[in-house]
Amino acid sequence: MPVTARLALIVLAALLTACASNPAPPESVFSTPVEQSGTADDVLLRALGLVGTPYRYGGNTPDSGFDCSGLIGYVYRDAAGIALPRSTRELIGMRAPSVRQDALQTGDLVFFATNGGGQVSHAGIYVGEGRFVHAPSSGGTVRLDSLATAYWQKSYLDAKRVLNPAHLARTP
Repeated sequence: MPVTARLALIVLAALLTACASNPAPPESVFSTPVEQSGTADDVLLRALGLVGTPYRYGGNTPDSGFDCSGLIGYVYRDAAGIALPRSTRELIGMRAPSVRQDALQTGDLVFFATNGGGQVSHAGIYVGEGRFVHAPSSGGTVRLDSLATAYWQKSYLDAKRVLNPAHLARTP
């Protein structure tokens, strides 16, 4: 068998094997805040710039629309070069530091149990001054909301810090 044909066969086998393999579990994305080129200000500006984008279940681009975790993944990939898990369940399960609500900083992820109980069902990006950007529901758009409203206070679960502390914006 010629060398080029053998090489092509090896490359094809490697590609097929890669496509058939199981992805790493979401916990392996990272275990502590990671170094990245983006800052919390970049995340803030990118998230705010997407306000008004239509909601779409499973959506993860401005052209297709966003669901809550698709919005988070897009913003962090685009603004900070960070690949995050796709679902809210995987996001809240990351081995990233939890943050108390009174210690939130711009860029932190906030999680909610909007279906009642203690199961995470929604997430957003904290942008400072008690507000967060999220893609809330079918028929809606990406919007800015306040954590102080009764609805979000009642369903609030946790927050995670995925940005390295050196890259956090200083917010009151």
